[in-house]
Amino acid sequence: MTAVAITGCVATDGDSLRCGPERIRLLGIDAPEMGRCQPGRHCAPGDPIASRDNLRRLASRGPVRIDRVGTDRYGRTIAVVYAGGLDLSCAQLKAGQAIYRRDWDNGLRIGRTCDRIR
Repeated sequence: MTAVAITGCVATDGDSLRCGPERIRLLGIDAPEMGRCQPGRHCAPGDPIASRDNLRRLASRGPVRIDRVGTDRYGRTIAVVYAGGLDLSCAQLKAGQAIYRRDWDNGLRIGRTCDRIR
């Protein structure tokens, strides 16, 4: 899949964006749930509103570029997303607004590029 630059992306939570009709899940991270954590699932700790608001600020930094790597079981695009040249997964980790999930990091791209998890 190839990278595409687009506009009009809005964070729906701390690890997801909506860009027009496309729902995008940031690669390799998990942010606090906006609703309750589903039974049997280990959810990221923290304030879901603060995490979402931080991602909204980050996504507004400049043109958004989406490097699509696949889709998840819910039909969302999984991608490395950049805004103004900043990797949004890495920025959420650095800000303490998400946790790294190696098992969700296809090709370990986030693990290799983000300073916060090295």
